[in-house]
Amino acid sequence: MTSSALALVNVLAAEGSEGDSGFQAPTIAEFYPESLVSFSLFGIDFEFTRITFILFIATAAIMLLLVLAVRRPGIVPGKLQWLAESGYSVVRDGIARDVIGPKGLPFAPFLGSLFFFILANNAMSIVPFFQISPMSKFAFPLVLAVFVWVLYNYIGIREQGAAKYFKDAAIPPGVPKAALILVTPIELLQVFVIRPFTLAVRLFANMFAGHMLLVVFSLGAVYLLQVGNLSAIFAPFSLIMAIVMTFFELLVIVLQAYVFTVLTATYLNGAVEPAH
Repeated sequence: MTSSALALVNVLAAEGSEGDSGFQAPTIAEFYPESLVSFSLFGIDFEFTRITFILFIATAAIMLLLVLAVRRPGIVPGKLQWLAESGYSVVRDGIARDVIGPKGLPFAPFLGSLFFFILANNAMSIVPFFQISPMSKFAFPLVLAVFVWVLYNYIGIREQGAAKYFKDAAIPPGVPKAALILVTPIELLQVFVIRPFTLAVRLFANMFAGHMLLVVFSLGAVYLLQVGNLSAIFAPFSLIMAIVMTFFELLVIVLQAYVFTVLTATYLNGAVEPAH
């Protein structure tokens, strides 16, 4: 983690030295990098950027890790097999089985894939020379949230029937009829709009904020070293904060992947089991 923070200082040194004077605060420009490759397909413009490249690298890395882990499985697992099996067991037993119940085991592979995919992409925020998570760009968490939204609505309609599913979503049990005029629009908005939106925003906001904090403290250390006078005395403090925030970001990386997966399981549970 320390090497990641130090590498971030070196990478951002050039940025911190730009400008005539004063501290150059980070902007959101890094979240909108220039296109590496652009093309049109069926009249739709596509761009392949640095963030897209990082997404492909993270996805390929986690796929390779999982393939290597199960390539030669043994009764006594090696370190890599143990790591992969432990991660999947957390999702299968701690999320699919505990949150959804016995009917949740068929969803374990999907939830496991979702967890590892988000975890790998989140981790890119502290990997040297990348230092940004694709999940800090709202489009990527939004696509995941829309996919989850389509899935739990499809499962709900398949398991309960369209009429009962939408009725249960619009009319919560135990609510007085007089209150339905107010409760029903709120429930429909919550199930079909707010759920996917908050699911995406929660992941995006945490990764976005974590990246900006690391950049601020790292650029601050570079600036304090370059500005001269007695400012260099305070540079180590800014660098230490960058390292501390890197460790904190590691916690956020794992936690946000877990929270996204747990909420997905919660929504699937509501789709599989009708409200009582």
